[in-house]
Amino acid sequence: MSGVRKTIAVLHGDGIGPEVTRAAVQILSDCAKAFHHEFIFKEFAFGGDAIDRFGTPLPAETLAGCKAADAVLLGAIGGPKWDSVALDKRPEAGLLKIRKELGLYINLRPIKLRPSLRGISPLKRDRIDDCDMEIVRELAGDIYFGAHEIKGEGKHAKAHDVAEYSAAEVERVARYAFDRAAARNRHVTSVDKANVLATSTLWRQTVNRVAKDYPDITLDHMYVDNAAMQLLLKPAQFDVILCGNMFGDILSDEAAAIAGSIGLIPSFSRGEEGKPALYEPIHGSAPTLAGKDVACPLGAIYSASLMLHNSFGLEIEAQWIESAVDRVLDHGYRTIDIMENGGKLLRSSEFTDHIRAELSDALVHSERYGWGV
Repeated sequence: MSGVRKTIAVLHGDGIGPEVTRAAVQILSDCAKAFHHEFIFKEFAFGGDAIDRFGTPLPAETLAGCKAADAVLLGAIGGPKWDSVALDKRPEAGLLKIRKELGLYINLRPIKLRPSLRGISPLKRDRIDDCDMEIVRELAGDIYFGAHEIKGEGKHAKAHDVAEYSAAEVERVARYAFDRAAARNRHVTSVDKANVLATSTLWRQTVNRVAKDYPDITLDHMYVDNAAMQLLLKPAQFDVILCGNMFGDILSDEAAAIAGSIGLIPSFSRGEEGKPALYEPIHGSAPTLAGKDVACPLGAIYSASLMLHNSFGLEIEAQWIESAVDRVLDHGYRTIDIMENGGKLLRSSEFTDHIRAELSDALVHSERYGWGV
């Protein structure tokens, strides 16, 4: 049986980035071997690591390699080591630049409460049952890409950051959110602050206009402060949440806590169809954990699963991985950040080894699952 041949640009980044990315690459390599695919991994410097080695967070070679790849897998970037660097030279500036250069304008963050991890959610069980949502975040506009300036010093200093949106930018992400909802529970909640912000007023007007093309989708609007509260009061009410860049960044981290840990949440950023998308866990680089073999690799592994499904169209392979993870969790195996009473604490590499063993065991029984590997 012949499979697909894909090139994956791997940006390990900083802190725990190399550790969690290594786990995801191991899982993807197992997938390629089991299903007769060929995944070619090409590693490039990015973030603080690239600053130290090349003086810039996004070297030209890295950008060229990402553009030539079929998909990009990123670990994490940043850390206190580079806090004194100028804003436009920091690791985060490299992330904003790669999003712009690759034309990435939509970010998807699935928030799903795994049944075996309900005990680690900070919310009461009756509030978190059936929590399964997607946060669709606009990625190329808003205050992150506006002008930033600080004038003066001391008590006389002033600063400004400019937020801008065009109707076209809002429309393309809104259509994506409605399309996602059409394949789920047909409900979009658009988040804004239209009572005080001009950009949010345009946002709401545009979303309402787009909604007319989706008569079977229920649309409601929430101010961002109310949305933050409702995520804690009744997260199961949400299906697809549509947000601008800044609101989506903040709310998705809050929603990750509902699932039990930010280390569990994957994401992918995409632009035009056929262009390489970027996959990454939403957690930070956690430099204090680097090298200790304790970081949860699931955000990166789930990001790899998203890659298989969304960029490569390999739904069975993605299901194979996620089912193996669920079985490992059902057995009680845990890394420290998702540990609970009665759990079996493992190091990150041991946890990944157990997932790989489950993947291998599933292949032995592949006919039962109808995979026909």
